Amino acid sequence: MKYLAIDTSGKNLTIAVCNGTSPLVYSDENCGVKHSVEVMVKTEEMLNKINLTLDDLDFIATVVGAGSFTGIRIGVSTVKALCFAKNLPYLSITSFDTIAYNKKSGKVMAIINAGHGGFYACGYSDGKVILPPCYILKEDLLPLNAEYEFLAFEEIEGLNVTVVSVAEGLIEAIESNLDKVSSNLDDLAPLYVRKSQAEEGRP
Repeated sequence: MKYLAIDTSGKNLTIAVCNGTSPLVYSDENCGVKHSVEVMVKTEEMLNKINLTLDDLDFIATVVGAGSFTGIRIGVSTVKALCFAKNLPYLSITSFDTIAYNKKSGKVMAIINAGHGGFYACGYSDGKVILPPCYILKEDLLPLNAEYEFLAFEEIEGLNVTVVSVAEGLIEAIESNLDKVSSNLDDLAPLYVRKSQAEEGRP
């Protein structure tokens, strides 16, 4: 299986390319607001390193959210454009999948800091979603720690979380969801768990 995967949903820029063997991964943990500048440059570099072109790929994967509203839009629009140009199918992966698939047994809660005391969360049992993506405040999240192991990409003050790998979770999520590869680009869309600050009128 040959694929390209792009994750611009958070502070990280993560790009993975696979030529049928072990994927090669690039990760910039402090890409911040530079996703739009870096994503195509690093994508081309990674494809060149593994001797692939876009025409060689079986599909392109993208992380559709939850996370940074701007970052999500950049990733989705980039992958949609590439798939349209090259007539390639795509695979949507959620940020929750990339967290949760670091540990596919037991009950885990994938958590993303949404700021202002709120979190995006999604519950899994043995790799399957049992609590759909939601926005939740810390005081409502804390009691769930008795039932779920909390997983996140970074330490979160006031929460007992296991920090997991962005890259490893992305690869595992892709390989576990190959049956969801689709050619219907109309269905490729960002996952917004809640409205943006501007839409909600928040400062």
